[in-house]
Amino acid sequence: MQNRTPRIPQQPAPNHRAEFDAGLTAELAAVVSGARRRALRDGDRQIDTAHLLHSLIESDPGVREAFDGGPQLARVLGYLVQRSIGYGLRWQGAVEDSGAVPVVPEADAEGWSPAAASAMAGAYGRARSLGRERAGGVDLLAALAADRESRAVEVLERAGVDAALLADRIVEGTGRG
Repeated sequence: MQNRTPRIPQQPAPNHRAEFDAGLTAELAAVVSGARRRALRDGDRQIDTAHLLHSLIESDPGVREAFDGGPQLARVLGYLVQRSIGYGLRWQGAVEDSGAVPVVPEADAEGWSPAAASAMAGAYGRARSLGRERAGGVDLLAALAADRESRAVEVLERAGVDAALLADRIVEGTGRG
């Protein structure tokens, strides 16, 4: 069904999703789609950093290589599965705000938590600083692990992963992908 409210031509609708999608590799665009589906299935109003982390780990081999082996990765995935089947209920209906960016109504309207939007922007910025036009999965993992107040870092640390060490390893080039 189309929106029947006319839009004033001088004021185009904000489209953060299109801005993000334009700067992503095909693999990372698939990760974002997976995170969007996960958020909808979980009944969450927004894609948060834990949705992005879950989708990244499931679908990006370069991201999986950035972890210290199988046991660490298995613990993170186990924790994410627990979250999706009930643990995340304490997060439902709440806006993820790590403090990385101010909470703005537009972020909610676009379906991104402020922390997830900041992570996507950080991934794109990292890719550009490395001379690439498009961000990949490891770029997003680096941005997620660097935000100490995000839900993704909470998941990582509860699963026994030192998020700061993970971010440092990625920045140093290990698991760059």
